[in-house]
Amino acid sequence: MVENSLTRLRAAIDRHAAGDDPLPLFAALFAAIRPRRADDAEAAVAGYDALLDLLAADDARRGAVRRQLARLLASRRLVGFLADSGILPPTGFFTELARIVSHRLLPELPDAGEMQDALHVVFHRRDDWRWLAAIPADRSLRFWRLLAPLQAMAPAERAWLAEQIAEAMLVLAYRISAFEVERDFRRLDEQLAGYTQAFRAVAGEAQRFADAWRAALETGTPPAEDERQLLVLIDQCETMLERAHRAAMRFGTSLALTFSLRRTAQSLHRLAVLVQLMGSQAHDEAGGNGSDNGRAMALERWNELTRAALRAENQRNSLRQHLSRGMSLLALRVTDNAAKTGEHYVTETRPAYWRMWRSAMGAGAIIAVLALLKIFAGKLEIALFGHAFIYSMIYGLGFALIYMLHLTIATKQPAMTAQTIAGYLGDARLGRAQDLERIVDLIAAVSRSQIAAIVGNVAVALPLAIGLSLLWQRHFGEAMVAVEKGAHLLAELDPLGWVLPHAAIAGVFLFFAGILSGFFDNLAAHSRVGERVGRLRWLRRVAGERVAARVGGYVDNHLGGLAGNFLFGCMLGSAGTLGVIFGLPIDIRHIAFSSANLGYALAAFDFALPATTVLWAALGLLLIGVVNLAVSFSLALWMALRARGVEFRQTRELLRLLGRRLRAAPRSFVAAPAAEPQA
Repeated sequence: MVENSLTRLRAAIDRHAAGDDPLPLFAALFAAIRPRRADDAEAAVAGYDALLDLLAADDARRGAVRRQLARLLASRRLVGFLADSGILPPTGFFTELARIVSHRLLPELPDAGEMQDALHVVFHRRDDWRWLAAIPADRSLRFWRLLAPLQAMAPAERAWLAEQIAEAMLVLAYRISAFEVERDFRRLDEQLAGYTQAFRAVAGEAQRFADAWRAALETGTPPAEDERQLLVLIDQCETMLERAHRAAMRFGTSLALTFSLRRTAQSLHRLAVLVQLMGSQAHDEAGGNGSDNGRAMALERWNELTRAALRAENQRNSLRQHLSRGMSLLALRVTDNAAKTGEHYVTETRPAYWRMWRSAMGAGAIIAVLALLKIFAGKLEIALFGHAFIYSMIYGLGFALIYMLHLTIATKQPAMTAQTIAGYLGDARLGRAQDLERIVDLIAAVSRSQIAAIVGNVAVALPLAIGLSLLWQRHFGEAMVAVEKGAHLLAELDPLGWVLPHAAIAGVFLFFAGILSGFFDNLAAHSRVGERVGRLRWLRRVAGERVAARVGGYVDNHLGGLAGNFLFGCMLGSAGTLGVIFGLPIDIRHIAFSSANLGYALAAFDFALPATTVLWAALGLLLIGVVNLAVSFSLALWMALRARGVEFRQTRELLRLLGRRLRAAPRSFVAAPAAEPQA
């Protein structure tokens, strides 16, 4: 296979080395090493290594490719490629979405003079970025070391390349200088407003450096201004963005500000790369001391830039990538609030563990009553919309009451604790055993908290449902739930029926509920909803200013929990009815409600069911709980990791430590330690 690649590479170089347009040469070279499957990393690396070995061994062909690469860089406009590729567009999410969709319907006309469009000729497949990403950074750096184009450029071509880099640097600098006018940025923290002049100063310093750089290239002398002052300003701006992000976690943020923060951070990083590239190149051109080091640093910076820009350019018209990026920005807006909520669901101490038990048992009692109300509401002869509305109110108001009483529904935990675990995974440093041990401690704490919540819910909901049925029968002399309804409730627990898909739907709703909780927590902080509620004139007249302020404070602290729980109840209550309306097998199975329904079904049959039937229903109940938790947790963890940009690569080591903990202290996964944990 490698020999075939070498043959094709030699033929491509010999065919196109003397062409007037250098683009066909590089299109043929990368076509020769492109793997048949974009996800075949081994074939991609092997083909790339074959190209590098050929260039290293054949001086004549290497010289021909270098000359064509120099012509390519000198014959295309590079400003857009350097300043925009790999950076969020300024048009916003929906405008960019419309552009991508319109491109699918009616492709744009390429501009042969733009490097961005030229790259789409070389990497013309939509999934080329996959195998390009598999090429190690040291291999691509070797490519640029072998083909360093400046050595083959004429003075006019060097001047053109230098001017393109300078223009791209100035475009980025003036774009960054406009960031400080963002009103939301100033609203985050008053202290931040005093330092926003650093963003304005970037443009002025970049202009001075570019002028000095151009003068140095013309005269062949060292530049009068070096890049150090500009890099200091860039570092100050990056520090401010970090402070703004921390402030956004406290005071909330908008999607527009999240977008702007991310785009400005990307622009600052790209500007730093271009500045370092320009500085090292200016010293190299001037022939000063350290020119060899400057040339090496320039190649490293150029390699870093092109790797990121090539991948982004190949994905520029990808609808999937754009939607994924938008979802990541939205996730970044809400996950920090959910992570803080998730910390309350982790029991580290024995008292906290028993509090979790009590709160879960209290929630189980309310759930048994809610399940009964839903059974009674099902007897009403009203329109389907009426059933959907009543069910939604039963679930939604019931969940809101459970939240207000500080009780715990087991299935609400995973969507929150996943955010906390994602934060720990993002903080873990490669090779640090103490960080992995901390993650194991967190997983053990989450496990015992979840078990306590599940068992607490079920242990009360099921027997209380039986007790309510017996009290009803004793008082009224008839069964509270008819046998037909009991048979239907048992059928809903059949593991071979629709139990698993319906439990998965409930898990998806749990995931959405976690997102909604974080969204409304962020909304309350950013829009200061609580303070605005406290200033309502009618509320002040009715309850007085002090009570209105207390109501506003409660809304400020609990809007996310109230909204998330209520909307989760609405999703659960309306799912089955919507399934009937659309003729689709859509419904939900929730472990706590299903356990209460099992109790009502047992009482409906006067406890005369065969043991196998009861055990079969209990198995269905267990599967519902597993699917509820697995789906909601996995979705929430996936979203949190994407939002934080975490790529955890120590899974094997973490699993090994988990196995060791399970063997050494299995009790820690189901019960809290007797002693207080060390700080």
